Amino acid sequence: MLLVQNVSKLYKLYRTPFDRLRELNPLRKSALHSDFWALRDISFSVERGEVVSLVGPNGCGKSTLLQVISGILQPTTGRVVTCGRVAALLELGAGFNPEFTGRENVFINGEIMGIGRAEMSRNLPLIEAFAEIGEFMNRPVKEYSSGMYVRLAFSTAIHVNPDILIVDEALAVGDAVFANRCIRKFEELREKKTTVLFVSHDLGLVKQLSHRAIFLLNGRIEAEGEPKHVIDKYIGLVLERQKAFESGDKRSNLLASNRHGDGASVVHDVTLLDAAGRPCGVVEGGEQVTIRIRVAFNQPRAQPMVGILIRNRIGMDVYGTNTRIEQIDLGRFDPGEELEIDFSFECWLTPHQYTVTVATQHLDGSSHDWLDDVLTFDVVSKRQAAGVTDLRARVDWRKAAVGENAPIA
Repeated sequence: MLLVQNVSKLYKLYRTPFDRLRELNPLRKSALHSDFWALRDISFSVERGEVVSLVGPNGCGKSTLLQVISGILQPTTGRVVTCGRVAALLELGAGFNPEFTGRENVFINGEIMGIGRAEMSRNLPLIEAFAEIGEFMNRPVKEYSSGMYVRLAFSTAIHVNPDILIVDEALAVGDAVFANRCIRKFEELREKKTTVLFVSHDLGLVKQLSHRAIFLLNGRIEAEGEPKHVIDKYIGLVLERQKAFESGDKRSNLLASNRHGDGASVVHDVTLLDAAGRPCGVVEGGEQVTIRIRVAFNQPRAQPMVGILIRNRIGMDVYGTNTRIEQIDLGRFDPGEELEIDFSFECWLTPHQYTVTVATQHLDGSSHDWLDDVLTFDVVSKRQAAGVTDLRARVDWRKAAVGENAPIA
């Protein structure tokens, strides 16, 4: 459905615009520009119906790659092959003429996509209903707020029945209601086997929607695969202050999907205990449990933080806290001293498998030692509930009297 082969994109950077003209002089032997490779040897494929997300820090090449795939930019080397109709929602301001009304832009967008006016007329009520911008459909787009613009652009893109949908941070400027509507639409498109390639800095959304994630760094693919593991790799590489944990003798025997930090302290043991204080891997819904963490300090540290994070089986954050949130001052630790700390709570999670991430940190949030998914446990219960938490709702009911709240004649 989508094939990207050895794609690279080179930009020539000049100190001044005049240098560009000076370089055209056939008598000049030295170049006046420096080469900047925004993308370097990018290769991957996306199958029909697959949802793939691109993650990475600003400037890593995500938006450039989407523009190359959409045909807006030509690659310096390599090629992109697409099969089917491609709809792209890229940076704010692209695709709509600000002087035309929203309605006129919808029809123009359809013509660009090769869709006839009759088909777009049939789609227009759906586009208007999803966008919910009311009378502004008949106003020039230049009068729109950024949120209104994205509503209409996103609605148009998804209602032209694309085979491939490319989206760059579409939900960044929308409100919560619209964002939730878009997420449901993404899930619907996934069920319809529409291929989706999107960029988002919302890592929870990436885990929720994607079949696969690609981590870009400095214009290259740094990691690719299951979203949960790719995001762990991304967070680790971005946040680590130095590579003090690369040698195995500096680590404990704990197994984590990703680990990073500067080594000021080291987590030596993490244990999940049941209500009786026994190590456990299966928890009854509502049971009192304790996450016990043992830490050794390599450097003198005052007011260190220790925290936990529980994730569900698709990697979404369910609950997290730390000693700063709980307003607990751990005092000062010297090299060689150890800390044992317990986080206890009633486990009102719904029956699923969950993981525990733990970390020791500086006050600024940077890590001494961060271990992703160091523990796994299952929650079982005779009671079923939707979602990830069981809030134990009280249900009161009664028969309403006939005519109660009836309108007065």
